[in-house]
Amino acid sequence: MKRVYKLAFVAVIIIFIWVKLKDSHFSTTPAIVNVALNDIKSLDVVADKKAVHLLVAGQDTQHDHTTIKYGHLENGAFSWHDINDLDSKLNSIAARGNDTQLAVSGENLVALWQVKGELPNMGPLISYYSHDGGKTWKKGTNPAGDDKGDQSHADIIADASGYFHAVWLADPEENGYQSLIYARSIDGGEHWELSKALDNSTCSCCWNTLTLSPNGTLSVLYRDMKPRDMSIKQSVDRGDSWSEKITIGDFKWEFDGCPHIGGGLATDENNALYSTVWTGQADIYGLYSLASNDGGHHWSTPNLLSKLASHSDISVNNKRVVTVWDERTATNIGVYFAKSQDGGLSWSSKTRLSSASTLAGFPRIVPMGDDFIVMWTEKNDKQVTQLIIQTLN
Repeated sequence: MKRVYKLAFVAVIIIFIWVKLKDSHFSTTPAIVNVALNDIKSLDVVADKKAVHLLVAGQDTQHDHTTIKYGHLENGAFSWHDINDLDSKLNSIAARGNDTQLAVSGENLVALWQVKGELPNMGPLISYYSHDGGKTWKKGTNPAGDDKGDQSHADIIADASGYFHAVWLADPEENGYQSLIYARSIDGGEHWELSKALDNSTCSCCWNTLTLSPNGTLSVLYRDMKPRDMSIKQSVDRGDSWSEKITIGDFKWEFDGCPHIGGGLATDENNALYSTVWTGQADIYGLYSLASNDGGHHWSTPNLLSKLASHSDISVNNKRVVTVWDERTATNIGVYFAKSQDGGLSWSSKTRLSSASTLAGFPRIVPMGDDFIVMWTEKNDKQVTQLIIQTLN
């Protein structure tokens, strides 16, 4: 019997989760976040000094729409409500590994994600901004400057001056390779300055990660083309100029395909950097951690976390470094974490966070007060994909 699937139009609604740190009561065991969405497709989580912010995409429970939502924490529980129907004709194609992105600077917020173009699973970026802490939103210009071609795997971050910095993959020169592209907004996301390529030949389907050190150094972690190792480029002048790339791990992995695996990048109060990178190099494949005490110029020897791991994230809080990842098991995929008390030189034994009966992946981790918040998506055979949250002390 054939099944008929209706082509649903996509209503894109942004919802912002505001979490007051002093009032938060997250469980130290995995808990489902009720976002009034079925089949969670994408998420981004951002922490600043006042709050933890979340942007999540999924299927609307009342309609056959893909919806992007924000909400806030009230009385220790998430409260969700639709604020603004931004555009009912956009087809969001945000997915895990090519997620919705959010950056915050005080009352200014900027959201960024990919929408469907002329070809399947390809299309331009779209941005929205808010100048009132997420209460109202307006459509901004595309950071790419046009809607041509495929613009994917974006990340966005805000600096202390309120500038917003975005990176993504695209092929504006139509040379057959994806390039790492950068653009900056100095007016809270309303407009973007002329974009520029940071690397003209990169892996075409691995996510990119931005981080900002206390001294203002902006770093972007991405997967290079030849070899397929992870590299970092940096700017010390708010994106005006960028350093030459530095390879993190130097595994010399030669591969003609795309692994769909980016990396994690975090910084501490002393401007040290910490990273998780994955390689498929024969005999040494797996997920590794590395650290740099000089702000990214030199990196430690790779420390193997797991040979079966893939998608990862990393965070630093009060001199503790925590990394999270998903890992294949004999029966499914689970989310794990490990802690380091010595700057990433040594790690605790891995601990599984997700239930052994579920298929879980793409974890994210951010600091919250003295603790960490971990979020991931998971499902079992009888459920749609759900959003899970857990606090790590």
